[in-house]
Amino acid sequence: MPHAALSAGVDHAAHRVVPLRHPWIWVASAVVALVALAVLASVATNPAFQWPVVAEYMLDPQILVGLGRTLELTLIAMAIGLVLGTLLAMMRLSPNKLLSTVSWAYIWFFRSVPALVQLIFWYNFGALYPVIALKLPFGPTLFSASTNSLITPMFAALAGLGLAQAAYTAEVIRGGIASVPKGQARAAMALGMQPLTIFRRIVFPQAMRVIIPPVGNEVISMVKSTSLVSVIALAELLYTAQLIYARTYETIPLLIVASLWYLIIVSVLSVGQHFLERRYRAR
Repeated sequence: MPHAALSAGVDHAAHRVVPLRHPWIWVASAVVALVALAVLASVATNPAFQWPVVAEYMLDPQILVGLGRTLELTLIAMAIGLVLGTLLAMMRLSPNKLLSTVSWAYIWFFRSVPALVQLIFWYNFGALYPVIALKLPFGPTLFSASTNSLITPMFAALAGLGLAQAAYTAEVIRGGIASVPKGQARAAMALGMQPLTIFRRIVFPQAMRVIIPPVGNEVISMVKSTSLVSVIALAELLYTAQLIYARTYETIPLLIVASLWYLIIVSVLSVGQHFLERRYRAR
């Protein structure tokens, strides 16, 4: 009898697939749940956390000013990183060896030196050049000013964070553009499309699918990196909390306040990243 005929005579409905049981997964889940509940109960009931003090300072005007400075640093430093990083990525992909080498050297240097070192370096830049001057060769001085008056703590923070971010963003953008098959651009050129149109209509939309997730992670990382500027006495969120607990000696509650605000910011950014990724995946 043919195999098809044998198969036709079998009642498949009588054969029910039974999933393999994993009792140890349930045991492990129960243990994890118990540990999580114990941790939550400890955090909620331990008076050392001083939750009333935390609630008191969550919307404190001084904390909110520091929060605004953190958001400002994140926005401007990421803007610098994106603009300069895009330029560096284009230079790195350029067939011009000089442009490619300069871009590679920039990325190598700023990815190698820790951001904290760069912040301190910019803050003390006046020790290298006490005066910044602009003058014509063998001619008069057009502009001259004290370095310490030009490089304020805010300027040093933006330079340290933004220039370092540009190096990481450049590699992300370069990787995203390189992920698009070159054959598509060649085919578009064969059809008579201009290079700018090819990039805008073909390369860029596909590259964004690769670029958005790591850039979103870089934005989240930048929010946390702004806490580094506390070493140069710039009153962002962490430094503001430090100023308050240096006066009140309520160290733990103020650190919790700062941590909660970081959690809120990162959570909002993560939701935005999720919807942005879903939008570009749907294209």
